[in-house]
Amino acid sequence: MRNIKLTIAYDGTNYHGFQEQRGTGLVTIQEVLEKCLSRLAGRPVRVIGAGRTDAGVHARGQVVNFDAAGWGIPAGKIVLALNGVLPPDMAALHAEEVPPGFHARFSARTKTYRYTIYNSRIPSPFWRLYSYFVPRPLDVAAMKQAAAHLVGRHDFASFQAAGSPVKDTVRTLFEAAVEREGEEVIHLVFRGDGFLYNMVRIMVGTLVEVGLHKRDPVEVTTILAARNRVLAGPTVPPQGLCLERVEY
Repeated sequence: MRNIKLTIAYDGTNYHGFQEQRGTGLVTIQEVLEKCLSRLAGRPVRVIGAGRTDAGVHARGQVVNFDAAGWGIPAGKIVLALNGVLPPDMAALHAEEVPPGFHARFSARTKTYRYTIYNSRIPSPFWRLYSYFVPRPLDVAAMKQAAAHLVGRHDFASFQAAGSPVKDTVRTLFEAAVEREGEEVIHLVFRGDGFLYNMVRIMVGTLVEVGLHKRDPVEVTTILAARNRVLAGPTVPPQGLCLERVEY
């Protein structure tokens, strides 16, 4: 097996998430990427993704791996060749040959997600596909206090989408930062060893409520301890979310 690790970026606006949805007719990142790789290889190619981003979610550092046995493109030329056939809302960033045991998902040590909020009285047409518009002023200092309670190893059941089949809801967050960029843009950055379904978007929804003074920052500890999705904030829209990087 010739195992290739490929890092890609994409604008998820026009896709129904990363994972292929066979038989639905819905276009996904995985489907388009596999078609382009198969075209280069002259045979069917299947990829394994590090994260299954949802519809409308973007990525600057998604990682996949695939079996490149039997095709003649050197790893150093895969990026150039692939970018020649990918659509303009996707790009290959880096390719390298890795050991056969490398698995884009299971070999990952940490993932970093960034969620962007456009916080202004007037919406921006330029940020609408890449941020969540919040017209009321947000208290960033309070949001930082609340985010600090999320750092560490916790049971994040309260921040998991209702009905998720995952049984082990314990995860470690190494970073939960709230950063302001200028007067209107706020970034929330989360780095952890794994994330539950909709976990980032629910954490952001909770922190937004703190920023609007609907919750006290210390309430985050109560929500964590309760292990009850009902107590956390809403699930914010997908377009503000971006998978920044995966570390191995």
